[in-house]
Amino acid sequence: MAQQPLSAELLDKMHRYWQATNYLSVGQIYLLDNPLLKEKLVREHIKPRLLGHWGTTPGLNFIYVHANRLINDRDINAIYITGPGHGGPGFVANTWVEGSYEEFFPNIDRTEAGMQRLFKQFSFPRGIPSHVAPETPGSMHEGGELGYSVSHAYGAALDNPDQVVFAVVGDGEAETGPLAASWHSTKYIHPINDGFVLPILHLNGYKIANPTLLARMDKEEVTALFTGYGYEPIFVELKTETFNEKPESFNDIHQEMAAAMDLCMDKFAAIRAKAKEEVAAGKMITRPRWPMIIMRTPKGWTGPKEIKGKKVEDYWRSHQVPFSDIDGENVQNLETWLKSYQINTLFNEDGTVKEELVAIAPKGQKRIGSNPVVHGQVSKDLKMPDFRNYEVKFDKPGTVNAEMTRVMGNFLADVMKENEAEKNFRIFGPDETASNRWNATIEYSGKNWLANHFEVDGVNNNDNLKQDGRVMEILSEHTCQGWLEAYNLTGRHGFFSCYEAFIHVIDSMFNQHAKWLKTTRHINWRKPIPSLNYLLTSHVWRQDHNGFSHQDPGFIDHVVNKKAEVIRVYLPADANTLLSVTDHVLRSRHYVNVVVAGKQPALQYLTMDQAIKHATKGLGIWDWASNDEGGEPDVVMACAGEIPTMEALAATDILRQHFPDLKIRFVNVCDLMTLQPKEEHPHGLSDREFDAIFTTDKPVMFAFHGYPWLIHRLTYRRNGHSNIHARGYIEEGSTSTPFDMVVVNQLDRFNLAIDVIDRVPKLQKIGAHVRQKLVDKLVEHEQYISQVGDDMPEVKNWKWPY
Repeated sequence: MAQQPLSAELLDKMHRYWQATNYLSVGQIYLLDNPLLKEKLVREHIKPRLLGHWGTTPGLNFIYVHANRLINDRDINAIYITGPGHGGPGFVANTWVEGSYEEFFPNIDRTEAGMQRLFKQFSFPRGIPSHVAPETPGSMHEGGELGYSVSHAYGAALDNPDQVVFAVVGDGEAETGPLAASWHSTKYIHPINDGFVLPILHLNGYKIANPTLLARMDKEEVTALFTGYGYEPIFVELKTETFNEKPESFNDIHQEMAAAMDLCMDKFAAIRAKAKEEVAAGKMITRPRWPMIIMRTPKGWTGPKEIKGKKVEDYWRSHQVPFSDIDGENVQNLETWLKSYQINTLFNEDGTVKEELVAIAPKGQKRIGSNPVVHGQVSKDLKMPDFRNYEVKFDKPGTVNAEMTRVMGNFLADVMKENEAEKNFRIFGPDETASNRWNATIEYSGKNWLANHFEVDGVNNNDNLKQDGRVMEILSEHTCQGWLEAYNLTGRHGFFSCYEAFIHVIDSMFNQHAKWLKTTRHINWRKPIPSLNYLLTSHVWRQDHNGFSHQDPGFIDHVVNKKAEVIRVYLPADANTLLSVTDHVLRSRHYVNVVVAGKQPALQYLTMDQAIKHATKGLGIWDWASNDEGGEPDVVMACAGEIPTMEALAATDILRQHFPDLKIRFVNVCDLMTLQPKEEHPHGLSDREFDAIFTTDKPVMFAFHGYPWLIHRLTYRRNGHSNIHARGYIEEGSTSTPFDMVVVNQLDRFNLAIDVIDRVPKLQKIGAHVRQKLVDKLVEHEQYISQVGDDMPEVKNWKWPY
């Protein structure tokens, strides 16, 4: 680029600022003491274990200082997302230089002693991780697991028109599937209502031990790739001959980067201005071609060119610790490397940063490390309509059908409406919003879509594609998850609906977010953020038509592995309970809430008043389904989940018909974590409460939505655990009928009733004839579905008769 936007004085200060952060980054990886090299470096000054990553760090530092210049010149609010999460020392170094770090960690102040503590804590026992961790001020993207920087960037920009998000994408990270899909986020970003995302693809050539694909593509091919994605690539490339030379040799790359960033900001302003003109004229917004920067610099830039004759800079050997074998020669090599940054021009004798360098950093909350948006400090609670107004009414339990998630969708549409002015609520899902019965949200808001519109997309065809829609759909669970995570991390609220079997696609992303929530719960300057809410529907028990591939309820097993302080799992059995749960999770903060509910017509059991009490307790005895009041039960019939509840009730009906003297206590579990002891989960029942409900010596038949061994895992410490007999999904079933799904997994009413006969002592003696009839019913069922292709009317049309 021909432009020279930086004066000689500013360029010198920016370059030295960059060198200061590079020095501090190397110091964090290597030094235990002697932070300003006032003494000759010896092995005792160096950490015993050398951990961390150098290779990507100087590039991240370079971008950070140029982002600072834009913040000052353009008065912008900036979020900095580091896709190469291994650049942790760089983010820490920059926040230390700008002063935000010591505001959150006063002990790590900008003095020589503070610098020594900064160095020591990095990748040190009980210190800070090598990634851009929750402990790093200004961070909202850890990056330990690669592939989510772009989806996080766009999620942070949604409904944040005053934020500019710098999203640095590593060229290794760019090889991941989730990253590839997330480039399409430009088709969902509104030029007026949303913030600006500036992706910066950092081509430094190498991963841990291999070249990167994009760095080995020629410029024309890379340009074609990102032009196809809808971007306008702007290249910033360091000339090979200037690697690691005198400071003035970096002038060109600084000027190029400054000019590229200015150009991008000018293009953003032009895009917004054009969009405003089009809206004012009553036209649809023309989808812009968004700018991005492709920056090519060497891996391990400014580090040692080679060590003991082996290439390091601009090679994979610089990825982690360029030399971890600290013998006498390498101690000298390290000292030479550190001194190459001319630290006397960067820091004063007392370790403080040179005044002229501090002066070019942004001030106050304009500093990237002090942006309140990424610390949860700019977040409002949702305005909530009264969920009681959506009650499904009936005269008798178990006699009226309703689609649970459709009722939920009606409620969510009004949550959108109540919060229209704040614009802080969206729903997300992979092309399943209508399928999952949240149609009302689409009818109210429309589906977000800034890609091309056709005439057939109109409301009459129920597509309702709108450029400012608040329903976010893309057939990439990873992108939906990334958008919602970042939307939550920046203080806004949402719900993610997904087919139960395919939520596993984001298992690992959930892991990372749950870990973030766990860690930040104990960082006082990070405020509690809105919870990450899942609706899992189209569940295992209604995938009879899709078959085995769509049957997997195991996400809840995965979730309960995480810390009890951040995870919640709900299995409401009917619409009114689901409404109460939905209201609760949308009001909650700093949890992952997993709600499992069916979308097909199903029987309804609890009035709204009953549902509220039941959901609040998490589990309870259903008096209307029990006949043991005032006495001791012979058996406890327990259940969790919509279909298991229906089958358990139908089994109860069978037993009461044939054994009217049998005392049955019916228990439904809505909040799965109540099964754990209180010492293990805050929602857990005390042993006294658990024993009162489930008894300590009576058989408990537990019909469960998921894998049955999870019930045993949650209750293994309970009194009478040996009496609990769980039924659930056991990896059986394919294309068949709804009832056959429960039959082949032995969760059906006939098998449950047989279980009771086999385990209640008095029925073992008198129940043989009934047991045989139930076995015959199972044979009759198999014959019937094979001939008719549907379930027996007595099963299909069953209702609670009492």
